Amino acid sequence: MTVLASPRPPSPRPGRRRGPTGMDRARRREAAALVMPSLLPILVLSVAPLLMGVLLAFTDAELVRRPDYQFVGVDNFVRLAGNSFFWESFRIGMVWAVSVTLLQLVAALGLALLLDSGLRFQGLTRVLALIPWAMPPVVVAIMWKMIYSPNAGPLNAFLGSVGLPDDINWLADFSTALPAVIVVDVWVGMPQTTVTLLAGLQQIPQELHEAAAMDGAGAWRRFWAVTLPSLRPIVTSITSLNFIWNFNSFSLVYVLTEGGPGGRTMLPMLFTYLEAFKNRNIGYAAAMGVVLVVVVVLLLALYLRSQFREDRTEKKG
Repeated sequence: MTVLASPRPPSPRPGRRRGPTGMDRARRREAAALVMPSLLPILVLSVAPLLMGVLLAFTDAELVRRPDYQFVGVDNFVRLAGNSFFWESFRIGMVWAVSVTLLQLVAALGLALLLDSGLRFQGLTRVLALIPWAMPPVVVAIMWKMIYSPNAGPLNAFLGSVGLPDDINWLADFSTALPAVIVVDVWVGMPQTTVTLLAGLQQIPQELHEAAAMDGAGAWRRFWAVTLPSLRPIVTSITSLNFIWNFNSFSLVYVLTEGGPGGRTMLPMLFTYLEAFKNRNIGYAAAMGVVLVVVVVLLLALYLRSQFREDRTEKKG
């Protein structure tokens, strides 16, 4: 008895791709319907204002009741190139962002290692560590303004009790204003970085530490050989995000010093805000914003490229 083999379906011709089926199209529509509720606020609140700001940067728009502005090309950018006050604020902003980001990383890493060491009341300690992050920036600024008060502030009172000068005007002195504000921002942003690093520490396999200990590595050696390399992707991500957030700081510095004394704490975002809403030069302020975005993106691109290049070198080695 001969068994006839069932005919095989014709194989698709080479070079032709099968088009999407009705089920594929239904899945795409379903996926788009699920993503749209979260994508729509981003488009309305982030992308649209960004595009509007770029367009305004090429106009002479002013903050008036009945705006009537014209296209001026790159005049705002040419004018900005010769604005020494803006570039000085940019320099201050870079010092601010780099200092705060590095100090936050060092302090948060130390606190994360402490919280991961099995302390008593560990849950309560983690909650207390998050308090600065949970407080509104304006409340934090007012609180630290009272701490830095030259007359009745507890900081000067403590310095006087140990025999040090107790009449320092921390937020109004040219030499102390910027460091004092940096301390406040480090205190505010450290908990978020701590939580991120703590999560990374808990993902490191304990076997790696045990193997290093069996090879005779001490605690310090295990930190450099096991802990820090394992945390490297997290450190790269959190420092990049912190740098963006710190460079765009506004409310904390505005409440503490309003950019003073003498512009020593005039961050770029504060300078742009004053140009837009005090001097009413919306087009000129928009040009400042465009320049800041471009410069920050380029700096982050260089930083991330160097980090990824080092990672590839280590993997090849």
